[in-house]
Order: sequence, then C-alpha cells, then structure tokens
Amino acid sequence: MASRNQNRPPRSPSSKKEGVEGIPLDKRRRIAMGRTGGATNVERKPFGSVNRKLDVTATSDVGSCAEGSDCGNVEFTKEEVDALVNERLKMKKFDHKGNLELVSELNARLKVCIKWFQKRDESHVEEEGKLQIALDALEKKCTETEAEMKNKEERFSATISELRQDNACLQERLSKEESEKLDAIACHRKENEARIALEALQASLSKDLEKAQQDILAANQRASSVDDMYKRLQEYNLSLQQYNSKLHAELEVARESLKRVEKEKSTIVENHSTLRGRYSSLQDQLNLARTAQDEALNQKDTLANEVKCLRGELQQVREDRDRQVAQVQALTSDVVKYKESTGESCAKLEYLMEKTKSLEETCSSQREQICLLEHQLTAANEMLKMSDLSSIETRTEFEKQKRTVRELQERLAETENQLVEGEKLRKKLHNTILELKGNIRVFCRVRPVLPDDGAGSEPPVISYPTSTEALGRGIDVIQSGQKYPFTFDKVFNHDASQQEVFVEISQLVQSALDGYKVCIFAYGQTGSGKTYTMMGRPEAPEQKGLIPRSLEQIFQTSQSLMAQGWKYKMQASMLEIYNETIRDLLSTNKSSSTENGAPGKQYTIKHDANGNTYVTDLTIVDVCRMEEISSLLRQAAQSRSVGKTQMNEQSSRSHFVFTLRISGVNEGTEQQVQGVLNLIDLAGSERLSRSGATGDRLKETQAINRSLSCLSDVIFSLAKKEDHVPFRNSKLTYLLQPCLGGDSKTLMFVNISPDPASVGESLCSLRFAARVNACEIGIPRRQMLAQMPARPADSRLSYG
Repeated sequence: MASRNQNRPPRSPSSKKEGVEGIPLDKRRRIAMGRTGGATNVERKPFGSVNRKLDVTATSDVGSCAEGSDCGNVEFTKEEVDALVNERLKMKKFDHKGNLELVSELNARLKVCIKWFQKRDESHVEEEGKLQIALDALEKKCTETEAEMKNKEERFSATISELRQDNACLQERLSKEESEKLDAIACHRKENEARIALEALQASLSKDLEKAQQDILAANQRASSVDDMYKRLQEYNLSLQQYNSKLHAELEVARESLKRVEKEKSTIVENHSTLRGRYSSLQDQLNLARTAQDEALNQKDTLANEVKCLRGELQQVREDRDRQVAQVQALTSDVVKYKESTGESCAKLEYLMEKTKSLEETCSSQREQICLLEHQLTAANEMLKMSDLSSIETRTEFEKQKRTVRELQERLAETENQLVEGEKLRKKLHNTILELKGNIRVFCRVRPVLPDDGAGSEPPVISYPTSTEALGRGIDVIQSGQKYPFTFDKVFNHDASQQEVFVEISQLVQSALDGYKVCIFAYGQTGSGKTYTMMGRPEAPEQKGLIPRSLEQIFQTSQSLMAQGWKYKMQASMLEIYNETIRDLLSTNKSSSTENGAPGKQYTIKHDANGNTYVTDLTIVDVCRMEEISSLLRQAAQSRSVGKTQMNEQSSRSHFVFTLRISGVNEGTEQQVQGVLNLIDLAGSERLSRSGATGDRLKETQAINRSLSCLSDVIFSLAKKEDHVPFRNSKLTYLLQPCLGGDSKTLMFVNISPDPASVGESLCSLRFAARVNACEIGIPRRQMLAQMPARPADSRLSYG
C-alpha cells in the first residue's frame, strides 16, 4: 500500500466534483452529519456526544455499504479521516460485550475508509499511468523536435559559415574601426584629461587671484593702519621730546641747586676750620652750625635720591624712544615689501588672464573634435547592435526549451507533495491500527561511527533497504556475510538529528496531556547512545534529548490550552534502580543511599486498583516551569551512578526513571483528566569479556544483565500470552508492569552501535526489539475522573 501511495498522481478537482455529484442526496446529508461530528472532536466537547454522533453516522454508512454494495461512491475528506483516526472509544470497565461492539463498529468504519483509500489509490495509479503515457508522448515529441532542431542546426551551420565569412570581413573592418575608435577614445581621454587639468588650473588660478586680491586689500588696510600708527608715533615722539626737554631743564635746575648747596657746604667747612680755635668760646655757635650742617646733609640726601629717580626715568624714556623708532623702521620696511608684492601680483594677474584666453580657445577647438569623435562612436555602436541580433534569436529558442523543462519539474514536485500527504495519512492510519491492536511501538536508532570504532578498514555491518515498503522502517545487519533483515515502526540512521527523532514521538508525548499513560524507554548495549537519545546535552539547544524536549512541549502546550479553560498541575519524581535497589535522585538526605555497606531508606513499589504505580517515601516535586525541571535534571544527573569500563568512558550503571504526573481540569466542561509520562533510560547490556569489569563494576554488570534478562522473560511471556507473567522477578519489570501489561501507550527505542565488533550484541538487541514489537498489551484507555484519585494509605510522599 505504501508503494502505491508514493506513486499516486494528484487528484484533479474535476474528478472530486464528479464523485460528489454521483452520491445520492440522502447519503451526502449523512456524510455532512459525519463531518460535523468529526469537527466537534477537535473542539474538546464532551466525548459522549461525539461518540454517539460518530456511531450513528458510521452504522448508517456501513449499513448502506452492506446493502447497496456501492461503497465506492462514498467520499471522505481529510477532516473526516482525521476525525475517524483520532476518535477515542469510551470503554466501560466491565461491559466487555459493549466494548467489543464499539471496537467492531470502529473497525467497520476503518475498513470502509481503507477501502475508499485503496480505490482512491487505484484511481491515482490509473492517473499515473495516463500521466506516464502523456510523458512518453511528450518525450516522443521532444525527440521529433530534437530531429527538427538538428536539421535546423545543419541549415544554421551553413548559414553560420557564410555569416562567419561575412563576420571575418566585418571583424577586419571592425578591428580597424575599433583601432580608430581606440585612438579616438585615447585622444578623447587625453583631451578630457587636459581639459580637466586646465579647468583645475583655471580654478586654482582663480583661487590664487582671489587670494591675491584679498591679500592686496589686507595689505592696503595694514598700510593705512601703519600710516596712522606712524602718525601717532610721530606725535608721541614729539611729546616725548618735549617731555625730555622739560626733564633736561629740571635737571639743570637741580644741578644749580646742588652747586649752591656745595658752595654753602664749602663755606661752612671753612668757617668750621677758622672757628676751631675759638671752640671753647663759640660752643654755642658750633652746636648751631652742627644742626645747620645736619639739615644741609638731609637736604643733600633727598636731592641725591631725586636725581637718581630722574636719571632712571630718563633712561626708561630713552629706551621707549629707541623701541618706537625700531618699530617705525620695521613698519616702513613692511610697507615697502607690500608695495613690491602688489606690483608682482598685478603682473602675474595680467599673465594669467592672457593664459586663460588662450586655453579657452584651445578648449573650443577640442570640443569640436570631441563632437566628431562622438558621431563616429554612435555609428560603431549601431554596427555592434546589428551583430548582436542573431545571438538574441538563439537565446529565445533556448528560453522556450528551458520553460518546458521547468513546467515538467513543477508537475513532478506537485506529485511528490501528493505522495507526502498520502504518507502522512498512512502513518495516522498505521498508528490507529497499532493502538487498536495494543502493540508496543519500537523505534530503532543507529548512532554515528566514533573514532574509537574499528569500522575504518572493515565493510559496514549495517545497511538500510531502499525499497518503497521498507524505506525508513527497515534495517539490515550483516554478520559473517549473511544478512539479517528487521522491520520496525521507524528506523533512524546515523545522520538523524535529535529534532527529527523527537518529531516522531511528539504526538505520543501529547497523549499524556490528554489523559493517557505514556511510557518511552531506551534499550541497547552499553555505548550505543541511549543516554544521548534520552538526555542529550541540555546545555546545547540542538543536542537536547527526548526528556528535555518532551517536557518543553508539555509546558508549552499546557500554556496554550489555558485559553480553552484547561488548568494543569504537574508533579515530577526521579529514581534509579542500582543493584536491584531503588535510589531517590531528588532526595536531599544523603543517608538514603547505601554507603559503606550500611542499608539506607527502603523504597517499595505499589500498584493500586486503578493501575497507578507509586513508590513509597519517594520525593515528588510540584513543577510549573521548565527552569525547575532543568535544575532537577541537573541534580539527578549528578546523583546518578556512572562508571568507566573498557567499552564506555562514562557508562550508566543503573536504570534511570523519570515520571511526570499530569492532572488537568477544564472549568468550563467540568472535565478532569490524569496522565502519566514515564521516560526511562535503561542501563546498557554488556559482556564481561569485552567490558573487563571487576569488583564493584562486576557486581553492577551482573545486576544489570539480570534485570534485563527478567525484562526479556516478561516479553516472552507476553508474546506467548501466558497466564502468569513474571513481573515480580525484578524491580525494573515490577515498576514497568503498567506499561508492559496494562492500558499504557508504550514505545521502545532500541539503540544500535555500528561498530563491527558489536554486531553480535546488535543482533541480540534487534531480535529482542522484534519480539517486543509483536507483543499485544491491550488498548490504551484514557483516564477521565470525577475527582482526583486518592493515594494509597501507606504511601508516604515527601514534597520538595
């Protein structure tokens, strides 16, 4: 069926319209009622009314098909198929007969849909045959057109040879004209350069002229200011001379007074010498003379000080006079220099004016030559355009052929899109059939080849079939030249990214919010990539595993459903089973783990009457944001048991179980749902001969292999449908009992290593996965409760 889906041509709108017109009126009304019933399932209305409507429409359609045998006239739309696929049966707990009737009615409706799908597939195959015939006709037409094109090509080759001869002559003429054109362009370029240089020179000369005129104006202004200053200096010099003559007169008067004082001194000295003999009689006169002498000396000192002051002022006046005279001389020399520079600038200006006139004459002559060269250039361009017309015609022919090829490619892309839509519909129908059968879904993932693997020199031991039926679902393992084929629900090769893997399980994770029990666990040998698949690397967004991505989707979807009246409460717990002992990874009390051989806190697994599983004294944390979950995952990763072996640098030595309990309430419809999401990373199976485990590692390996062996025994018992299933033989199987033997949606990832040395372990893992895929555990049941279920009386939960 998958091969016909991939080769199916698109359905034309006319055929759909003819099919709808061929249905009787009463049957179209029943189909319209079925569409409305399918649409109500999307809007989250009460499921009782939805199931009643779908039952009525399904029974009427099945009855009409059984009576009239005209099921081919019934048309299904995509919405009707989605409604039928997504329909969830309301099963009663003890009414097995009613449940069987509901399942049989749903199977009858699914059979009608599948028959319609097969007929549509056959019609698509017929349309594909018609398209193939049309394509053959087009290919034949293309061969004929190719033959015609060859004939035209021969004729064109003859004309081309003639045109080449003409072209050779034209090329010679063109080369001559191009050489003349190049010479003209070179002359034109030189003239342009000369004209630009002349314009630049003229601009610079005009700037120099303006600058010289400004300098002349500035010089005239400075000369006028210098003349004014010279006049002021002359006046100041005259005033200084007058002041100097006045000082000389005062100096002469001082000198005359000084002479008079000296004369009086000399007379006093003479009188003193003559009266020295008369000392005794003229003592009184002597005292008077001394007082007079002292007064004369004081007057002499004051006069001497005044003379010094007058001499200093006179010296300062002389220095000022000399400085002013020097300034006057400098200004007169500047005036002379400016007069000389203005004369030279006037001469240069006259010379430049004459030169600009001559340059303007040469520019006018060169303009005329440029016009002649431009006329010659336009003529040459017209000849080039004529030579390009022939190439344009050939290009139009090529574009036509290209357009036809593009139309065929678009039609091919359209058919591929139709095949993709059919594949999506096939996946939905396949998932619905699996849910009705109650099988465990199995996905297989092959990790990339690592540098330590020995796959460099040996041929690859894993291949993927390319047939239409097994594409994306099959895997082949080669051992000793013999091929072992396996088929699962999905196979991911070594190039598959974390996002591609998560897209395939996103709808299964969504079921936990809808009130289902969901379990996803990873199985495989040590070093096959189980922990990377489940946890990944949370610090790198592109390498996040299924656990972080699933939780992000749940939180985002719960936020979006708040607009429809849904409110969710989520509780998370994490544990590991290490050496058949349960450890609480979220416990803050370190004594809960066994240290130094002393027994820690004992945890007990219990199942209630509703099929729910609890672990006593386990830490359960209320979470409402993704950041809280991320911190809990980091805490659990640090507490988990990890060891080093010869097969893996960081080998998980315990089974890791993450549980998220989801309780949802819709205030508008008073509807309550309770879902559980179990995400499990099993420890890897390993052989002692390869792992080299000793001591504690040996005990861990034995405990891991023992629990996985118990899991294999449980799968064998379920496959054989035995009355007794040994769930209690191991803590792992007893914890997984609701997932393996109840009403849970269960998916197993089997991880495979491409290392040729591990081909034996890979075959064992694939055979075990094939047995798991064949087990039927029951139809998943949605948990819709009137009130939240009470916990067991002996369940002592500590909330973080």
